[in-house]
Amino acid sequence: MMRMTPIVKNILIINVVIALIQGFLNLPLNDWLSLRVIFSPEWAPWQFFTYMWLHAGMWHLFGNMFAVFIFGPMLEHVWGSKRFLTFYMICGVGAGVLYGVADFFEKLPVKQQAQEYVMNPNPEDFRIFILDHKLDVRSASMLTDFSDEYYEHPDDQTMINQSKRYVSEILSIYINGSMVGASGAVFGILMAFGMLFPNTQLMLLFPPIPVRAKYIVLFYGLYELYAEFSRAPGDNVAHLAHLGGMLIAFILIKYWARKSNRFY
Repeated sequence: MMRMTPIVKNILIINVVIALIQGFLNLPLNDWLSLRVIFSPEWAPWQFFTYMWLHAGMWHLFGNMFAVFIFGPMLEHVWGSKRFLTFYMICGVGAGVLYGVADFFEKLPVKQQAQEYVMNPNPEDFRIFILDHKLDVRSASMLTDFSDEYYEHPDDQTMINQSKRYVSEILSIYINGSMVGASGAVFGILMAFGMLFPNTQLMLLFPPIPVRAKYIVLFYGLYELYAEFSRAPGDNVAHLAHLGGMLIAFILIKYWARKSNRFY
């Protein structure tokens, strides 16, 4: 195994220290630094950078940092510390930006639909809204019962006002969701490793068989595509950020290859 390199070591230390500070001091860092949708009142430009230093728990942290520990040193050894750090940052921030743009276009129609409903509330549009933007089973059942009653009393001002509150609450849930994790940068590292060392044999844990790096990268890429476009209920993984990190890495490595006369 290649010896720990300076930037990899510092990335590990920074991520672990932030997680410990967040845990022991109970600081709401996610409220300030996680990546929000651009039209959220909690959004700030620096979140495209800060989100990649936070994690949603110790297993999330361990998974990302383990990948940095395994694949990062060889890349840093080949590129040098400055280029490796540049690569890590560009992949992480780039993945955040791509995710943020996609998140904006995904959630903007929800915002527009909610605003249109508040301007013109009626039972039919309320039912369409709750069907289009389902929450958990318990909430969906409660909202369906309310919708049935709303149909029976479409002119009841109390029910109209309550329907507006429900729509606003659902919109708030969509807007206030956030994304954290170094996965965009990590998937960039994985892509780079597969491109630079495609035939390196990596030993899987389950099953314990050797597989070439390029096939592992291909598998992860295809899986993330599948997971993004067949998203199951309750899947909160930012698959698009993973794919964004891989795409940024691919573009960056190809660009550097064409500018091979430039060195850091």
